[in-house]
Amino acid sequence: MSLILASASPRRQQLLAQFGVPFEVCPADLDEAPQGGELAAVLVQRLALAKADHVYRQHPQQWVLGADTIVVLEDEVLGKPTDRAHAAEMLQRLSGRRHHVLSAIALVGPNQWQAQVLSDSTVEFAALSETWIQRYVDSGEPMDKAGAYAIQGWAATRVVKLQGSYSGVMGLPLYETAQLLESAGLVT
Repeated sequence: MSLILASASPRRQQLLAQFGVPFEVCPADLDEAPQGGELAAVLVQRLALAKADHVYRQHPQQWVLGADTIVVLEDEVLGKPTDRAHAAEMLQRLSGRRHHVLSAIALVGPNQWQAQVLSDSTVEFAALSETWIQRYVDSGEPMDKAGAYAIQGWAATRVVKLQGSYSGVMGLPLYETAQLLESAGLVT
């Protein structure tokens, strides 16, 4: 049996490769819109499991790892920016403030095996000048990232404090992923 990553994210692929387990990539293309009144932690866990389950139904003899990451500022989910102005607006809102990054991972496999873990990290940004925000948006880096930033990129130069999982903020919390893979017998 092999492992499938239900994500096209290059960051998740790089992180998962650290386990030395061969895997294929089969992205799950699903509607990621929140359901009415859905709490952020419920949303991110639902999406991770839905992605894993969607791909598992196509490959029922395989193990499938699904993941989702969201940025939460004062109970509001900040998804991926829709355009440059939206990215700049998100970064202005995050400037000088703390926010949460929730990363959920779900592993599904044969015989209806299923497990899920949630990582909750807190990130604090320094005050971000308009000039810095515009240069960052111009770099293109924020455009496909939840909360309009990549912790492993240029935004790291403005992180004052991170409590939790650095890899979780990147999109795949390694410790929690190890726990799931070990519980399924995929790594030792």
